[in-house]
Amino acid sequence: MMNSARVVITGLGAVTPLGLTASETWAALCAGKCGIGKITAFDPVGFSCKLAGQVPDYKIRDYVPKTFRKAVKLMSRDIELAIIAANEALTDSGLITKGIDPENINVNPERMAINLGAGLISCDLVELAPAVAASITDGKFDIHKWGKEGLEMVTPLWLLKYLPNMLACHIGIIHDIQGPSNSITCAETSAHLAIAEAAQIIARGASDVALAGGAEAKVNPIVMIRQCLLKRATDQNNDEPASACRPFDADAKGSVFGEAAGIVILENLENAEKRNAKILAEVVGIGQSNNLNPQYEHLEPDGKGIEIAIQKAMADAQIGPEDLDLIIPHGTGIPADDLAEAKAIQTALGEAATRTSVWPTKSMLSNTGAASGAVDIIAAVCAMADGKIPPAKNCDTRADGCDLNISDKLQEKKIRYALSCSYTYGGQTAAVILKQPY
Repeated sequence: MMNSARVVITGLGAVTPLGLTASETWAALCAGKCGIGKITAFDPVGFSCKLAGQVPDYKIRDYVPKTFRKAVKLMSRDIELAIIAANEALTDSGLITKGIDPENINVNPERMAINLGAGLISCDLVELAPAVAASITDGKFDIHKWGKEGLEMVTPLWLLKYLPNMLACHIGIIHDIQGPSNSITCAETSAHLAIAEAAQIIARGASDVALAGGAEAKVNPIVMIRQCLLKRATDQNNDEPASACRPFDADAKGSVFGEAAGIVILENLENAEKRNAKILAEVVGIGQSNNLNPQYEHLEPDGKGIEIAIQKAMADAQIGPEDLDLIIPHGTGIPADDLAEAKAIQTALGEAATRTSVWPTKSMLSNTGAASGAVDIIAAVCAMADGKIPPAKNCDTRADGCDLNISDKLQEKKIRYALSCSYTYGGQTAAVILKQPY
């Protein structure tokens, strides 16, 4: 992939349970803070897991141009988070779009792409509940009554809040992005895949700049009940949120889900140098695969899919396992999946696996679905820039078989190559390798 135009990262934007900006999030990670707490977005009574990673309060109108504020009523929370992160990433990059300052645009909108990962956006129950209630006959849902009476109670524009491509649509309109556009809905690998595809778009010369990443708001009763029923969410530690999510730990009992957005600005190296942009990292390797576990809610036990993705990314970057200085794994805190991922990393890296620093982030950020890969890539870029790896949280005793180099101490380290990887409960896997730019 990278034998044509070189692709670099020139801007970062993040909205996470640890802050409304990338810098706030990074500072909190370095301090070992945890963004997981009791659910306040809805009443989790009856839920086995009452915890989530929720972003700090914000007002979306503060992040949208006045001319676009009418559209706010058509934005789901996923869209809002993506808009905030996109604004920060663009500002951080020094690129000026129509949405930043229409009088001083310095980017060609036709040469700018947008690739975003999105989740299955669940609707707010208050919007549908009255319509469903009106469609009940003798205690059962009546599809005929729904068609005649229930549907009449749903606003005609309702669906526009919940289509996954609406994240890229709103951001594209606000910032007048006219180049290639794609929305990727592969659950927790969505952001890695979106960033990888955006890098390929630039590498082959179809765009000079791309806005890429992902966003998802999983703090929703419909999403949460599904994770509880699948037994992916922890039912322990409801009274101790900071210790609930324990990737690769012997005492792990499941994941904690949350909300976030992560956006990076990708750019042709020549384009970035021409405008004297600050170059934060270079995207040098991407890999993806799939696992075929009939038990779709789990990674296959040997982690073969993630192993292949890592190997492909290293081959693409033309490096060996010993060149990697940092791995940010998917690490959900679901014991079977953590073990499978650990096996995959150990097989892909061989002897180097015991030496390469591994830093799981979901113990602090929660599992933010389609946003998680982008947030991890932003964390990797910050680690490279600062030359340090923050302490891992809640991995006190590594689980049997998880022989990874995870440290609970802050490490000062020059990071030349960093790898971030992910997988989904549906089987998709992905890996992205970044290189220190200088």
